[in-house]
Amino acid sequence: MKIAIIGAGNVGGTLARRFAEVGHSVFLGVRNVNDAKVKALLSDRISAHSVTEAVAKADVIVTAAYPTTTKEIAKQMGDVSKKVIIDAMNTFRGKPVPYTTTAEALLAWTNCKDVVRCFNTTGFENMENPKYKGIKIDMFVAGDSKKGKKIATQLAKEIGFGEVYDLGGNDKFELMEQIVVVWVSLAQILGRNIALSILKR
Repeated sequence: MKIAIIGAGNVGGTLARRFAEVGHSVFLGVRNVNDAKVKALLSDRISAHSVTEAVAKADVIVTAAYPTTTKEIAKQMGDVSKKVIIDAMNTFRGKPVPYTTTAEALLAWTNCKDVVRCFNTTGFENMENPKYKGIKIDMFVAGDSKKGKKIATQLAKEIGFGEVYDLGGNDKFELMEQIVVVWVSLAQILGRNIALSILKR
């Protein structure tokens, strides 16, 4: 799979490494391809480009940048009508006004209809290693796009997550962010090496 990841911070960088490890080609979409942090991520399967170039090379786009840059990123993407966008951003440090979530904004500001939310409900440490004492932790996905959810679920399982729970359609975008609020609140008390997982009797 050809994947563009917009952003090379903790989440974007970790997902880039993990996707590359399981055999995907990753195109980082960044402002500065010569940034030291970006260069440290490069490998045979990870390359750095402008946002426009990265998106053009990919079939799937993962957004992992600052939420306040969503409109700027959307403009740089160009034609994404035949692509899938997996939104991994959260709005702790600002919202993409006038929208509540970045996924809503991406639907409004791009011509992509296959927008889903995934990889936004936990810390990057759990993307690096989603196993606790041999148990695979869970991931969540939401969105109207069946195609988008299928791809997000595949990617999550490929990098080691257990179950990927489908929480519903676009109306559950905000619920996805409430999950990470719970995780962050607990992490402030217990430390970041914690995870949420569903148990069934």
